[in-house]
Amino acid sequence: MFSSVTTGAVFGIESYCMQVETDISDGLPSFTMVGYLSHEIRESGERVKTAIRNAGISIPASRIVVNFSPADIPKQGVVVDLPVAAGILCSLGVLNNEDVKGVLIAGELGLDGVIKPVRGVLPIVRTARENGIHTCVLPVENVAEGAVFDDMKIVGVDTIRKMIRYLLEPIETRDRIIAPTRVDIQALFTEQRANDGLDFADVHGQHAAKRALEISAAGFHNVLMTGPPGSGKSMLARRMPGILPPLTMKESMEVSMIYSIAGRIPQGTSLITKRPFIAPHHTITRSALTGGGTIPTPGVITLADHGIVFMDEFPEFGRENIDLLRQPLEDHEIQISRLTGVFTYPARFLLLAAMNPCPCGYFPDVNKCNCTEPDIKRYLGKISGPILDRIDMCVSTPQVEINELMDGSKEESSAVIASRVMESRQRQEFRFRGMGFLFNADMDSRAVEKFCKLGSSEEKLLKSVFKKLEMSARTYHRVLKTARTIADLGGSENIRDDDIMEAVGYRMSDYMSRSQTEFDHRGTERTAREHTKSVRDISNHTGKEVRKYE
Repeated sequence: MFSSVTTGAVFGIESYCMQVETDISDGLPSFTMVGYLSHEIRESGERVKTAIRNAGISIPASRIVVNFSPADIPKQGVVVDLPVAAGILCSLGVLNNEDVKGVLIAGELGLDGVIKPVRGVLPIVRTARENGIHTCVLPVENVAEGAVFDDMKIVGVDTIRKMIRYLLEPIETRDRIIAPTRVDIQALFTEQRANDGLDFADVHGQHAAKRALEISAAGFHNVLMTGPPGSGKSMLARRMPGILPPLTMKESMEVSMIYSIAGRIPQGTSLITKRPFIAPHHTITRSALTGGGTIPTPGVITLADHGIVFMDEFPEFGRENIDLLRQPLEDHEIQISRLTGVFTYPARFLLLAAMNPCPCGYFPDVNKCNCTEPDIKRYLGKISGPILDRIDMCVSTPQVEINELMDGSKEESSAVIASRVMESRQRQEFRFRGMGFLFNADMDSRAVEKFCKLGSSEEKLLKSVFKKLEMSARTYHRVLKTARTIADLGGSENIRDDDIMEAVGYRMSDYMSRSQTEFDHRGTERTAREHTKSVRDISNHTGKEVRKYE
């Protein structure tokens, strides 16, 4: 007897509806599954037969053929256990084909008939909704994830017997057997942001760095912090999520889809409502960073979509891995080519990087630094010019003076900074309404021309800076975007001279870091003192804007 059961599957980060066709006929006993299957799906045959038998249902000796359609798409994962079992039950006459019509079934089976959670439920339910499916039978652990669509009936089952009992009931009275799961989506976004205990008020000094991170959070600009060990770079970075604007519903859905496919949505959670913050170790592999596998799974830069990738000890990641970020930083997506096809994954993340000025970390302090000039060149050479060109803001984090550490005055809290960031975010939301942009850093060249117009004085200043620093076209646009965010934070509709100078000040740090190797490490104390002064000049310049808020 023939039966057909609808389930869902994921291919890359896209989902599709799949038909599990089952036929049981007379002949030599066998169990055959076809349809471009991976080894884990082929193994599901033994799991399904054992689970059905342990649920108290006998399978007669017969020829069983299961086909997964469409057959031209590679199948991976264990989402098919439960629909295969349902197909066999329909072919045996335990269930009727009408019982599973309009129903999507997904789940993994244990040998005892217990239904276990699977990955990718959120995109699968969305696709089912688009294809006219009205009910989804899912593992109990996945129902909160699937119930974000209020016009879908999401039913959670934990054993094969419960699934049978539910499907045998007439459609009109099924809700009495198992009530559909409902989730209040609005409540998820109106709940107060949980306090993780990390606050900018705990960081003494580093006003220039705090100001840079505030601008970064407001406009979603990439930042590189450079300073000696113990200057507070990691401490500042860990507090960055506390000042970021909350995810919009659209952003949350996109991030949640990715996390669902990766199996990273916490059990009982419906959506990811906080911006991701991922801090990979510098030993991370290329595949883990960008995504890998025969059918690639999302990598770190995709999991951090609409969030932060914090790369501490930036040069230690290696030039090859760092240069992999070029395309994602520019295009906000990454393409991975495999024999099975070309996969395009979203990668709209904020890069927050931190590094030392040399391998030992203390250059240009000649009393502490023991690096040779070739050591410093080799170390800084791991970060290419094209990568620095894609980083909007570079800021120095010198050692904090003892007086600042012992100062009992209260520093500005994350809540206060976040309020200014939100005001800037609201200005951008109003400015970009209907255009698809969320932050100033998202603007393309046309939007920059429209929203970053300069007066005659500002144009003259920027032309002078452009020639003096030999800027690229990319750097020019990034300076204007940063200046636009600085103006938004200051409540100004127009970009002023001070806004441009502050934005340029953040760009000067990367030119300075590339020229550090021109200093002879064995040079005089005067050389080191001049270099240290140049670092402080940049910090003081950006710090002037900070004092406006103190």
